[in-house]
Amino acid sequence: MLSIEGLSKKYRGTETYSAENITLEVKDGEVCGLVGSNGAGKSTIIKCITGILPFSEGHVRIGGFDLAESPEKAKRLVGYVPDDHTVYDKLTGREYADYIGSLYGAKKERKKEIVERYAEIFSLTNALDKQIGGYSHGMKQKICIIGSLVHDPSLWILDEPMVGLDPQTMKALCGIIRGYAEGERSVLFSSHNLDVVDKVCDKIAFIRKGRLVSVIEKKDMAEGFDIEAHFRSVCEV
Repeated sequence: MLSIEGLSKKYRGTETYSAENITLEVKDGEVCGLVGSNGAGKSTIIKCITGILPFSEGHVRIGGFDLAESPEKAKRLVGYVPDDHTVYDKLTGREYADYIGSLYGAKKERKKEIVERYAEIFSLTNALDKQIGGYSHGMKQKICIIGSLVHDPSLWILDEPMVGLDPQTMKALCGIIRGYAEGERSVLFSSHNLDVVDKVCDKIAFIRKGRLVSVIEKKDMAEGFDIEAHFRSVCEV
């Protein structure tokens, strides 16, 4: 579903790569976790994959479409949850989700079904017809997540989705992520929560100073593998 080959990114005015020669594949039905210390380059990589940032070198293919050559076709396959959970405060939750779905050409009845299903899971049903400006931080995060799913994306990308969520919502989101990939769709998410990554992911990619330093598949992990110890050994400066 997602193929990244030699992705490199330099910001203007700098000589240092924020992401350098990243090569990674996320297959259909796979959940991949992106982990690294603060400033390692996780968000830069995600923003390049989603087309928010241009990249200096390399290729990104989503569902077989090259992001540079067929950006619209590639982006239509992606649902994205940014780390700042930006939403439109003057819209109601339902209006926001409907608007996002319309950008992707999602069918009306399918949008309604998805919004109501996830609103129930996130205990947001009673707030759907209220303005987002009155939502708490956690509620804004939830409606942002729901909005990213209204068009049934083949690739779901989430940047630090667990930050600020209460334990109950975090558990629900873990279940949604796992279940989403079981539908032959793919998920890529960044997180500082190694316990969540260990529990949910099929594959874990470790980033250090903009470079991919280790990729481990859960099926290949030895019994008793210590993900925190591995993180310290490959990611910490």
